[in-house]
Amino acid sequence: MKSNQYLALLRGINVGGNNIIKMADLKSIFESLAFTDVSTYIQSGNVLFKSVEKDQTELTNIIIKALSEKFNYKSTIVIISQKQLKNIVEKAPYGFGKDTDNFKYDVIFLKESIVPTEVMKNIYLKDGVDSAFAGKQVLYFSRLISKASQSHLTKIITIPEYKNMTIRNWNTTTKLLALMLMHTINQSEKNA
Repeated sequence: MKSNQYLALLRGINVGGNNIIKMADLKSIFESLAFTDVSTYIQSGNVLFKSVEKDQTELTNIIIKALSEKFNYKSTIVIISQKQLKNIVEKAPYGFGKDTDNFKYDVIFLKESIVPTEVMKNIYLKDGVDSAFAGKQVLYFSRLISKASQSHLTKIITIPEYKNMTIRNWNTTTKLLALMLMHTINQSEKNA
């Protein structure tokens, strides 16, 4: 059976001294679940893996159960397939991620059950500082660096959907896609 490549984005680990989980331990948990080609990227809970399971909700439930049992951590996880992540990067708003001298860029990944256009109704934007756009299972958020202290991105923690999302900066998002694509190329070369 063919394996699919996925990215698990864990929310709220290794932030401010809370929910400390070593990446080696995280990798070990994923391997114990019979996932293959498991790797992690930086300390914020990004796990790349392969699974024959095609149901992303089922994958999420399996991983949440294992993490809760092992680390006593009530986890929120967003699972993204390689195809979905590629689409998220390619469908970013025009110019998003391009002017890094003047803007910070973030991608807000939403759990499957959350509708981006509904979340947008609760997002507060500061005129002349913030911009936000709804995508497929994500929100794209940018803020002017020179006025970053005025940004309303921090107010996102007050909305009800906050517990069902996780945020990655644009550099991390594009790096994760590059790692997934590189892995696919390496596998294709091994199988040739």
